[in-house]
Amino acid sequence: MKRVMYFPSRYIQGPGSIEEIGLHASSLGDCALAVGGKTALSICGAAIETSLSAEKIRCHQALFRGVSSRKEVDRLSELARSHGANIIVALGGGASIDAAKAVAHEMNLPVIVVPTTVATDGPGSALSVLYTEEGVFESYLYLRKNPDCVIMDTSIVAKSPAKFLVAGMGDAVAGFWETDTFSRSGKTKSFSGGQVPTLAVLALSRLCYQTLLESGYQAKLAVEKQVVTPALEAIVEAITLHSGLDSENGGHAGAHSIHNGLTALPATRGKLHGEKVAFGLLAQLVMEGRTSAEIREVQDFCFSIGLPISLSELNLPDPTPEEIWLVAETAVAEGETIHATWIPVTAAMVEAAILTADALGSEYRKRQGPG
Repeated sequence: MKRVMYFPSRYIQGPGSIEEIGLHASSLGDCALAVGGKTALSICGAAIETSLSAEKIRCHQALFRGVSSRKEVDRLSELARSHGANIIVALGGGASIDAAKAVAHEMNLPVIVVPTTVATDGPGSALSVLYTEEGVFESYLYLRKNPDCVIMDTSIVAKSPAKFLVAGMGDAVAGFWETDTFSRSGKTKSFSGGQVPTLAVLALSRLCYQTLLESGYQAKLAVEKQVVTPALEAIVEAITLHSGLDSENGGHAGAHSIHNGLTALPATRGKLHGEKVAFGLLAQLVMEGRTSAEIREVQDFCFSIGLPISLSELNLPDPTPEEIWLVAETAVAEGETIHATWIPVTAAMVEAAILTADALGSEYRKRQGPG
């Protein structure tokens, strides 16, 4: 079995980093299509155009329509062709970045990723998640390469709603446990031709987890005050770089599959990716028979920063047995990452884990009291 690591070509982080995008784009092409939502374009569209123009790079803007779907990828690809774009700039949050990375993949173009939030650990990955037009998980699109550049301007992140940083921590906290599962199982990532995690990935995974536990709450407070602090810088790096490399080179397991199952329920679609992944992680830990102390550590972290630890916090206060079974069946579909664990997994096992994780979360909240 081979050991492989995949990286974005460049990673830049710090206040004002967006002003350097022209420098990093100058070796990639001379015409960019910047894809982002209305908020992302309003926040940094002008700064990007100014920096690109200084390097004599033309720039066109394309408004992302909200869902990373095959239809949206095709529409944006046609816009890129019509403008003669030879660079894609992916702006905003997880969905718009996924769609723009997919466009670059389809057109075989370089891509620069500029997150305006850190709601997921996916900016640097060679992966886009595609959904149906209704927002239901459809498939993973494995890209031919990682982004050419990721630019994390922490002064922009500090002004984004804190809920996005919290969701990013939910995505990242699952990384350590999913990579641990993947490593213990001895299985390989079949899509890459078969690989096992490197020692570097295992170390990054542990560093990411420790950083989240140590600095996560402080970073949340910093964003609530819209300021950049060492704790925020540490958490942005942990989510975007450490967890991103962990996810890319370690492997997903039950948490992300249970997230995919939860997207089948309309009530959860208003919740962010990382919020559903966090609860999925708790269910994964139950399913795998992890210790009470390990589960409690994750509950403590999630509770401290405001991540869901029960189904009611995912807009499912009283789910029917049929709804839970639908989530479980979807989570164990062929090809889902939940099968990366060391035991054969069935829908009945996932159903039991979800119900138990929910009960544990509800009891935890009762012990904390109304405050």
